[in-house]
Amino acid sequence: MNKPPFEAAFSCLKLYVVCTGPIAGKPAPTGTAQVLNSVEFLWELGLPAMGPVQAAADLTHEVSPVTPAMPDQGAAGIATAVAESVQYQGRKTARQGSEQRRQLILDAAMRIVVRDGVRGVRHRAVAAEAAVPLSATTYYFKDIEDLLTDTFAQYVERSAAYMAKLWANTEVVLRQLLAQGDGSPQARARLADDVARMTADYVQRQLLNRRDFLMAEQAFRQEALLCPRLAELVCAHEQILLHGTRQLLQVVGSRQPEQDAQMLTAIIEQMEYQGLLKDANVQADGQMLAMLTRYLQLVLASA
Repeated sequence: MNKPPFEAAFSCLKLYVVCTGPIAGKPAPTGTAQVLNSVEFLWELGLPAMGPVQAAADLTHEVSPVTPAMPDQGAAGIATAVAESVQYQGRKTARQGSEQRRQLILDAAMRIVVRDGVRGVRHRAVAAEAAVPLSATTYYFKDIEDLLTDTFAQYVERSAAYMAKLWANTEVVLRQLLAQGDGSPQARARLADDVARMTADYVQRQLLNRRDFLMAEQAFRQEALLCPRLAELVCAHEQILLHGTRQLLQVVGSRQPEQDAQMLTAIIEQMEYQGLLKDANVQADGQMLAMLTRYLQLVLASA
């Protein structure tokens, strides 16, 4: 196998996709072989490309999004709390046909964000992209800020729902991997190498297979500097990533998981940004792995 089967265990850190199938149905691993099979199962899950998504279940709220309370409930619990807290700005729908049209508009807005940036999202452009009348976009979204906020809200909600399920499986995998060591410095060094390789593979696959989603995130982050409602959603999404990373580092034995998580998240996000600016190459991949390995060796050496 060219890539280690641990990659999916780390994909909780950055996942801007729609959850399309249950993970809980996979039997819980009971040994090393079962653990690796479980990780490969997660890795091989087919995640959809950017395009129309399934109709949202219940869009009945029209108040501003708020950053949810973040009790110490683990990464999966926090992701679930964020998913449940997402609130939409646009007009609520009562009929299935209306909701389908609303979804077409949100999908079209996301495609424009990826292709042209946030400034390309205008009612006329979105209507043309979605192949709906111009009046439909202004009916569901009174202004561009509502449309942008709901587009990112849907992105955060569905990402959070997926990540909650993924983390429930990931922690089991990480604990099994940790249990294979004997706690010696050599074992901890090997663990650091494994986690670094998982992280590097995750970033590489994000840049290769989920580039559109990374582009959209960068665009929304930039716009959040000017839009308070969008900033609240960006902060909520950041909390999922931060707590997921903290959970990972707690499991592998970090003594300062909060600070270490902030550092690791920043490193990953910078690597993704640089990867969007430049084409992937072997030298860059090697530098990425070397940087992550050094950082994680330092983290686990002090544990």
